Amino acid sequence: MKKIGILFGQENSFPWAFIDRVNQKTGGKDIVAESVKIDRVIQGESCGYDVIIDRISQDVPFYRGFLKNASLTGTAVVNNPFWWSADEKFFNNALATKIGVAVPRTVLLPSHEVPPETSANSFRNLAYPLDWEAIFDYVGWPAFFKPFAGGGWKNVYRLHNPEEFYRAYSETGQLVMMLQEEVKFEMYFRCYAIDQRHVRIMNYDPRHPYHLRYQTEWQTPKEILEKVEWGVLQLNQYLGYDLNTVEFAVRNGEPLAIDFCNPAPDAEVTSVGQVNFDWVVNAVSDMAIRKAREHEAGRNNLSWGRFVQTAIGHRSLGDLRLK
Repeated sequence: MKKIGILFGQENSFPWAFIDRVNQKTGGKDIVAESVKIDRVIQGESCGYDVIIDRISQDVPFYRGFLKNASLTGTAVVNNPFWWSADEKFFNNALATKIGVAVPRTVLLPSHEVPPETSANSFRNLAYPLDWEAIFDYVGWPAFFKPFAGGGWKNVYRLHNPEEFYRAYSETGQLVMMLQEEVKFEMYFRCYAIDQRHVRIMNYDPRHPYHLRYQTEWQTPKEILEKVEWGVLQLNQYLGYDLNTVEFAVRNGEPLAIDFCNPAPDAEVTSVGQVNFDWVVNAVSDMAIRKAREHEAGRNNLSWGRFVQTAIGHRSLGDLRLK
């Protein structure tokens, strides 16, 4: 009997629906799904799960350590905890520029306050002051100012000029931030990406109150939807995420990827609506069942993105672009 587990926190609808859907599909004959149970974590010992869907380790470092140990013993963890630990939003944007996906103009900035246990000598390679005029000219105004590895719209500012920027910058402490051009969009989409092969494009408007963001309709030409789907697949296949969301803003007919580092995306029915909820529960269930059936003991069963595969193979990024 193969076991699929889901590791979660405060979610109320998705985890239990996922468990029910997997068990309904398999009939509990050769594969069973359940909430992950942890009573000990011993180095190099199996946790007993063939597949784990991770929904919470970004907030609980102990869980991230548990999942890495589980991966070492052969568990297929979604998403790959090693890559998730290494990834962040600025790198995502930089990668997009190399694989043909349009993104807003973005720059990385050092923290306003120096990290603990550092001194002026720790920053002798950093020019002071930075070339603020060139940075502001490149990004333009208005702009968004946000953590380079953050999420959940925490510490996000919408700024209109250098004076507002300097004031906001002084409030960010030791956070490493990025400044990104604001995209004035005609349409906006939030897209589920499952198993690096399935995409659901959802109409979305971030300007609306949170509970109304999915309640919008765009009159979207087919060619724009095709570009969005291509971009979603391109990004997730390079990053190696099996469960993610990608947000696209459409400006002058061109989709730009706005946010695509969401390896534990919101999937609560009260947020995404019943139709989208049913789709993601079904898609993640199918993926977990496939991974359980393909699982091989003693093997690395993690997903690794094309970026990592490229680095291992010493090839250029262009060699692996999707055709």
